[in-house]
Amino acid sequence: MQSTGAATILRVLRVCLHVGFAVLLLVAVVRLLTGVGVAGSPPTPVAMAAGLGLSALLAAVYLAGTILEKRYASDASRFDPTPYARWWLGAVMILWLLLLLVSGDFAWVAFPLFFVQLHLLPRRLALPAIALSTILLIGALWFHSRGSVDGGLQLAMVLGPVFGAGFAVVTGLAYRALFLEAENQRTVADDLRRTRAELAQTQHDAGMLAERERLAREIHDTLAQGFSSIILMGRSAEKALDDGDPQAAKERLRIVQDTASTNLAEARSFVRGLRSPDLEQSGLVDTLRRLCDKTETEAAARGTALRCRFELVGTPVELPNTYQTTLLRAAQASLANVWAHAHARAAVVTLSFLGAEVTLDVFDDGKGFEPSTAAGTVRGDGTGVGLQSLRERLAALNGRLEIESAPGEGTVVAVRVPLPADEGVS
Repeated sequence: MQSTGAATILRVLRVCLHVGFAVLLLVAVVRLLTGVGVAGSPPTPVAMAAGLGLSALLAAVYLAGTILEKRYASDASRFDPTPYARWWLGAVMILWLLLLLVSGDFAWVAFPLFFVQLHLLPRRLALPAIALSTILLIGALWFHSRGSVDGGLQLAMVLGPVFGAGFAVVTGLAYRALFLEAENQRTVADDLRRTRAELAQTQHDAGMLAERERLAREIHDTLAQGFSSIILMGRSAEKALDDGDPQAAKERLRIVQDTASTNLAEARSFVRGLRSPDLEQSGLVDTLRRLCDKTETEAAARGTALRCRFELVGTPVELPNTYQTTLLRAAQASLANVWAHAHARAAVVTLSFLGAEVTLDVFDDGKGFEPSTAAGTVRGDGTGVGLQSLRERLAALNGRLEIESAPGEGTVVAVRVPLPADEGVS
């Protein structure tokens, strides 16, 4: 993720703070080793050794704290130094106070430490801590200047630390405001990334579910019905052989082969997301007419006297692939129910182009049923999903399904689909 403006400013200020601390500490050490003190008197060898050792220890403690903080900021799985931050600050301040006793040149290291106090301590503690550090700083400058010609407390010894502390407080508060803004932006960015990841997963799951439902509809409306027909034709062929009628058995086996071939083509088609092979070969009208002939032929092969005819009303218009597939599947499912459950003697499939909509009506004179109790009922063996599947197909096209039936009075399945705006006929 690209750094925000506030984060960049914070990084620059943090680098400047660490560089300022290192430079001021180095200058103080150099002045200590070269024998140039605040008061102009050379330090003793003991003071030089103590100052050098304490400076090295202070640099090591300061560097360790900044490295741990930087590593944790870049990778939250690393060691978190936050619970020990005040202990670290206390160690840094104690080492600085000991250096103040060695040489007054270490007084100027206080200014970057003011920023550290404002960053690590709450404001109610940071301001008193800075005030106490300023007083100690002034006292150290006065202590180390007692032996000089201008010994005593001078105005510059007070104004310098006071103005430095005031500048540090104002700048530190601005730094804290930027720090809080950067933290808020980081939190918002993390929430946004998490939300986008959850949305992507939700869309992925929804896509998988939609594809699963599509495959389930296609399997029910094509393969399942085809396999059912193959089973019935196989049983009929077996019966014909038992009755000594090889010609009838041969005819029924031919139907089995044709149905299996059609099922194979359908399976390859819907796996690739293409239209039905029947629709590839001819239009919807001819496909429905052939479907009626096939239904009548299969019924006759099973010994059922079913007359199935197709009727066309209105002037056909070219429909989009999804419309043709939906209407074909509706006819296939309805006719499958006719020969499987209705025990009808006649069935009529009517395709009508009526102004702004296209309709498909499938009528049979079979035994009928009670729509309120049977429609959309899914049985334990996986059957009974035809009407539910058809409703889902029609919902995608803003269509509707109406069923009129009663026990002993036949059934009418009526499908209504509004035509696309540029397909309507006046």
